Amino acid sequence: MQKQHRYTDRPDCAKRLFIEMWKNKEIYLLIVPAIVWYIVLCYFPMGGLSLAFKNYMGRIGIWGSEWIGFKNFEAVFASPLFFNAFWMTIYMNIVMLAICFPAPIVLALMLNELRLNKYKKALQTIFTFPNFLSWIIIASIIKNLLSTDGALNGFLAALNMNQVSILGEKQLFRPLIYLTRIWKSAGWSSIIYLATISGIDQSQYEAAEIDGANRWQRLRFITLPSLMGTVSIMFILEIGGMMSGHFDQIYNLQNDIVAQEAETLALYIYRITFERTPDYGFSTAVSMFCSVINAILMITANTVSRRLGGGGLIGDVNNGH
Repeated sequence: MQKQHRYTDRPDCAKRLFIEMWKNKEIYLLIVPAIVWYIVLCYFPMGGLSLAFKNYMGRIGIWGSEWIGFKNFEAVFASPLFFNAFWMTIYMNIVMLAICFPAPIVLALMLNELRLNKYKKALQTIFTFPNFLSWIIIASIIKNLLSTDGALNGFLAALNMNQVSILGEKQLFRPLIYLTRIWKSAGWSSIIYLATISGIDQSQYEAAEIDGANRWQRLRFITLPSLMGTVSIMFILEIGGMMSGHFDQIYNLQNDIVAQEAETLALYIYRITFERTPDYGFSTAVSMFCSVINAILMITANTVSRRLGGGGLIGDVNNGH
């Protein structure tokens, strides 16, 4: 039997694709603004990554600056401050994954178990509202509550009790970061899991209830397995932003006393770019390093997730998915 080649009909496939696109041209026109947005705001700025390989001079611009190869990366990897920020970023994000990532899942499961719809909707609104507050507002609220002259110390003074300096305690700053992250994002993220739970076939719960399964057993053997696909995708997305996230939160909550307790790479890039003598080649090299590590982490998490039988963002090319 003559072996058929998969790609021998490429011209015909392209022709059929063009015909189908022309038939549905109104639908395809709807995605044109999104494509233009990505090209102009996401792909064109990638040209600026060449700064990582150049000795940038503002008077002659990016393209006129001298090409110096990997010297900026050599300077980055020779900096102790860079490695301090790198390991702090790894440490804080691992803790955030362990503490903050499960929070919206637990919240969604708890809300799903409520039977009073009015009470459930009220709680969803309360838990979701902090997501719409900027970190500047949240930092202002936290400082007004916990600073040395804030509401908490005012209350303690009224009771003739010793005042506390939570914002000035180094060992309390990182826990404050984790708690405020949960408070702000857990309610919003739980909506995704609640949407997944609402799509579960209710006949499974009815059959389990007839078989005598209690609420915990239905949660364990029906709800949780049905959530795993969504959990794996959200986990991959979280892993993919490990090296470059949480700047707004940490920058607005920190002060001079506790600044070194959360000096992540995002803050390190900001400081070397705007708070010291600007070296745009150096800071671009750090940023590019973060992006490469994020890509490696995302691909690794996606591969592990698929190997374990979960979902993934990147399909298996060999299987055509």
